[in-house]
Amino acid sequence: MLKKVLIANRGEIAVRIIRACKELNIKTVAIYSEADKDALHTKLADEAVCVGPAISSKSYLNIQNILEAACTTNCDSVHPGFGFLSESASFAKMCEESNLKFIGPSYNVIDLMGNKSNSKQLMKEAKVPVVPGSNGCIEDVKDAIKCAKEIGYPVLLKASSGGGGKGIRRVDFESEMENAFNLVKQEAKVSFNDDSIYMEKFIVNPRHVEVQVLADEFGNVVHLGERDCTVQRRNQKVLEESPSMILNEELRSKMGKAAIRAVKASNYTNAGTIEFLVDKDKNFYFMEMNTRIQVEHPVTEWVTGVDILKEQIRIASGEKLKFSQRDINIKGHSIECRINAENPDKNFRPCPGKISELNLPGGNGVRVDTAVYSGYTIPPVYDSMIAKIIVHGEDRAEAIAKMKRALEECVIEGIDTNIDFLFKILTNKKFIENDYDTSFIEKELK
Repeated sequence: MLKKVLIANRGEIAVRIIRACKELNIKTVAIYSEADKDALHTKLADEAVCVGPAISSKSYLNIQNILEAACTTNCDSVHPGFGFLSESASFAKMCEESNLKFIGPSYNVIDLMGNKSNSKQLMKEAKVPVVPGSNGCIEDVKDAIKCAKEIGYPVLLKASSGGGGKGIRRVDFESEMENAFNLVKQEAKVSFNDDSIYMEKFIVNPRHVEVQVLADEFGNVVHLGERDCTVQRRNQKVLEESPSMILNEELRSKMGKAAIRAVKASNYTNAGTIEFLVDKDKNFYFMEMNTRIQVEHPVTEWVTGVDILKEQIRIASGEKLKFSQRDINIKGHSIECRINAENPDKNFRPCPGKISELNLPGGNGVRVDTAVYSGYTIPPVYDSMIAKIIVHGEDRAEAIAKMKRALEECVIEGIDTNIDFLFKILTNKKFIENDYDTSFIEKELK
């Protein structure tokens, strides 16, 4: 078992990792920026090291300072969490070169699966269904127009190294192609330092369903069922649930087997997620692989009873999975709501500031993952998500009822939040009846 882990992250995921390590009797080192000197993760870890000023590029993305912090505190491993450096192949490689175990897949797999056009080709070879699109990258506007004519409009132009909803443009007509192509190129270069882009057929009104996988270093692979992440705003997930109510057992089995083929084809190890789009005819298509822990992992933990963070650490420690596919059973229904410091009535404008009063919900079947506390000041320089409320019920109806109750109990004063907006989702007729797609928020909650 690993002895001492440096957590290369902040916020609720850093707290989540620290708690998992404590339960495994592993020492932890937190890193923090000058803006986070009073953050909860710095108080819970055994040690804390400042790695730079508030701006991420000089702190949470400062590889040299992070590795120095790990080495000077005698860590043997690094957990990247999600976001920041979690899908950086160069960071994973530098950890390895520094004799630090990167708690995640190998750097060459991150590099392979992080390039969407290359990973799509690999999935084709592994007989995993993929969205029709370009063979590799699109070189210029002329090439883009030709490809779009072959697969049919509407199409999506997407950054090969993209993620987080960035570097994506929908194109409905040939006249829009040149402007969209140039915009995606520019955004891809700025956001990912890689301006290569590819094209996919735009699947009209899909559901977004992803499969959680675990793979050890001995070739054992297990999937933990699926999560429905269809409720999104501008390609950013807002609410997730497990299981997905659009899948029957036959389709669930097919998607699970496809996810395992994807893992084996890429020689993947540790925790990962295979994301699919499901069309109105229940055809599913590989979209991308997330080579890290996901924000929404708690819903899977609740319906399977598997602690994914602990399994990550065990796998990184060289242990075999202690369970097989037949041991995984989905029980009940779980929903997660992301609580953001933002004002939905003002175009979701971020709302940093001091929390003057805080009451988090509790009770049977309610879990809260957060790093905020009463008196804590939310910095203006990071992501606006401040908490996740996760509930578990016997079925979807009970889970919805529990989440509504939990949101009613949640009091966060001093800042604006999206709690009322989330309540509108849960009380929407289309959502309750499971009759919605990725355009749900745009259509129903404008």
